[in-house]
Order: sequence, then C-alpha cells, then structure tokens
Amino acid sequence: MDLTQAREIKAQLTGYARDLAERYEVAVGPQSAATTAPDPVRAPTLAIGVAPAGRSGEFEIAVRYRLGLPAARAVVRRIAAEAGPSPDVRRTGRIRRLGPGRRGSTRDPGLDPQPPVATALAVGETGRVRPLRPGVSLAHVDVTAGTLGAFVVADPACSAGGHLPGGPGAIYALSNRHVLDGVPGDGVLQPGPADGGRDPVDRVGAVAAVVPLAAGERAAVDAAVALLDSAEVDPTYPVGPVTTTAEAVPGDAVEKIGRTTGHTHGRVSAVEMDDVLVGYGPELGVLAFDGQIEVESTGTGPFSRGGDSGSLVYRHDAAALGLLFAGSETGGPHGTGLTYVNPIGAVVGALGVRLVGAAGQDHTGQDHTGTGERASPSGTNTL
Repeated sequence: MDLTQAREIKAQLTGYARDLAERYEVAVGPQSAATTAPDPVRAPTLAIGVAPAGRSGEFEIAVRYRLGLPAARAVVRRIAAEAGPSPDVRRTGRIRRLGPGRRGSTRDPGLDPQPPVATALAVGETGRVRPLRPGVSLAHVDVTAGTLGAFVVADPACSAGGHLPGGPGAIYALSNRHVLDGVPGDGVLQPGPADGGRDPVDRVGAVAAVVPLAAGERAAVDAAVALLDSAEVDPTYPVGPVTTTAEAVPGDAVEKIGRTTGHTHGRVSAVEMDDVLVGYGPELGVLAFDGQIEVESTGTGPFSRGGDSGSLVYRHDAAALGLLFAGSETGGPHGTGLTYVNPIGAVVGALGVRLVGAAGQDHTGQDHTGTGERASPSGTNTL
C-alpha cells in the first residue's frame, strides 16, 4: 500500500486497538504507578504505526506489543487480521527512557530505567570536552549522565522562543527533559555527574526551558535546552554541518552519536507510532507517547543504550530527524531492542528553537506535502 493508505488504515486501527483493549479489560493509558491502577508494565496495550514494506515506495502497518500474555496475543491477532496482508508485528518487551535517573532516587525496578552504562564500559565520549560538541556526556547537576544532542538558538518565527533566557545569538544545548531534569537556572555539567562531572568546576550552563511531562497526560516529546555559559562550541562534530530538519520516512538510513554507544547506524523501522508506553519511574509512572519514530540497529550491536538519551538522530545526508529518548528490551535485530525518537519538528516547535546555522528555513524544516520528499541540507554551519 502507499503511504496515504497506510496512514488511513493506521488511524482506524489505533482506535480499534484501544476499544479491543478495553473490551479485554487490559487497557492502560498514561498514568502514574498507583497501586490501585492496572499494572502499567504488564498491560498489553498496542503501539501502532507505519513501517516500510518489502518493495521500495510501499508501506505496511507496524504493530508492537510488550509482553506475551494471552490477552495481549488475542488483541494482536485481531489487529493483525485487519492490518493488511503482511503487517510488521513485533514484541518489544518493556520500553523505558534510556537513563539517566536522579542520583540517590528510590527506584522501582518494574518501571524505572537502569542507570546509564558505567563510564568504563561506554565507548562514547564520557570525559571533559572543550569546546563542547554533540555526543558528549551532559546532565543536570542532580542527574547521572545523558548526551548533548545538538546546539540550537531561539527561533524568532516561533512564539515559544520568546520565553527563552539569553540575548540574541545565545546558544543552547539540546537534550532530553530527563537529562536536564530541573527548573530554569539549575546547573548543567559536562561531563555528567556519573562520569565525574562536579559543580562548579564542570558547569557549562543552566537549564533554560523544559517541555513539561505530567502523569496521566499524553506526550509528544521529552525535550529541554540549557543556556550555555560560552558560545565557543564545535557544532560540526562528528559529521559536519547538520542545519536542516526533515520528516522521517520508513526505511531511512540513520545515524547518531551518543555518550554510551558512540557513533551507531540504524534504519527507521516505523514512523508515526502512537501509544508507545514508556516507563518513567515512580515520579511519572508510564507515559503514552504519540507520533514517535522507531529505529532498529543495522550493526551487530544496539543502536542505543542507557546514557544515549538526548542524542540527535540524523540521516546519512546530514538532515536531523529526531531526538533519541527511549528503548525497548527486545524487538530489534540480534535481540538488541528498538530505539524510540521524538520527531525533530515537534521538538524544536515545542521549545521555540532552531538548529544553529538553520537561518532562513521554517522552524520545522519538514515536508508538509505528505509525499515524504526530502528537505535538502543547507551545507552551512551546523547542529
């Protein structure tokens, strides 16, 4: 089927899946981890999106379920029967934000992510790096360690940008909300505390804006920015200028540079994923994200691991596609799991920013025609 047909069927099936889950008395929406609520980790709610088919230019329905409970399998069979001749059905296991967590927090093993991979086992950049560059360890002073994804500036074309501190030309570090998890003015360290960063000697800036997440509400992005103390940065590392954004298309070849797994390669295995349930620990419980991008590794190892949160995911032609924030236990090649990514247009729009060097483009840089045509890189400046 073509992309338009796949989107239409996906929209119909999303509502049908929710109805079926309620009928089987296993539905679970975004909620806190209250003891009176259904177990949000075991409930077999489905995530549904659009996946690439075997032939170029054709698409199919992506169906993802977490655990192989009888009720889950019953719902999956019903949905798969309506999804066309060859839906892409996978069991993901639990999906969690990819670390970090607050230091010293009380952890619920059923929901909270594990701490980021130990510094000694990480292959990315965990040390002190000046000037700052994408892919290095970064975090709020009370968080463990995540990744600096990109450098951005306020976008005058977006009303949200008017709420950012800092004057004209101020540069911000882009990462996840759970990496820069605090209130405006809180210190941000590079490297993150789990990698030896200490305040004030390793302070590089302060939290400037955080897109809120709330228990019981649906979400679209996990994103935040920090106002940097110095504008002396290296936005060209490691791939040269990344100044444009684009809409992910199923099958796209992608890359990322992260604090834990370094430079990895993958493939967009699904887009527009709705009802992606992500564990956020006792504070928020399980949150449902809509409109997400899913990536599978094309290497022998995982595309991402704990501590890679906040990495920018980009195409081979250096167009940014999204901000990495979560991962599953399984579902990917070689048992390495799947990675979940916020679409970059939603991220920059929510924060009121644009990539450094992206002057002259609209604040999403996306194709709005629905054809999946590419936005071409500008070739100037960068991330």
